[in-house]
Amino acid sequence: MRSRVRRLRRLRWPQLALIALLSVLVIGYLVHAASGGHRGGLQRGTVAMSSLPPQAAETVRLIEQGGPFPYRQDGETFNNAEHRLPVEPHGYYHEYTVPTPGSSDRGSRRIITGGANREFYYTPDHYETFHRVDVARLAQALRARGP
Repeated sequence: MRSRVRRLRRLRWPQLALIALLSVLVIGYLVHAASGGHRGGLQRGTVAMSSLPPQAAETVRLIEQGGPFPYRQDGETFNNAEHRLPVEPHGYYHEYTVPTPGSSDRGSRRIITGGANREFYYTPDHYETFHRVDVARLAQALRARGP
């Protein structure tokens, strides 16, 4: 009888240790997430258009004039699946490529527009972080200049 109890204890110990380890990992993740440990999402404040790469201004210019865009995906609906931008109805956001010099593909930089191009967001890292962009002065200059 005693050997049977010892054998059961030996079998349960690794399982209990594994459960305890997983519990600690889950609790740590939840505390990290609740404290804002994830840097992704919309960053605070608004950045000036002049603080972005020059290719971003060219992309905004194309958006303002309605194209033509260099990539077929430009103008497609951005789903905001991770909810890193404010939650809005499907179809509210649209994405546009900001070309990356030297890249053989679209690269990771995008301009996201919202609300019929009234809001502009820039992501340098393929939708991990977003910066709201003040494009008012650039848009005014483009409209004044005409087509």
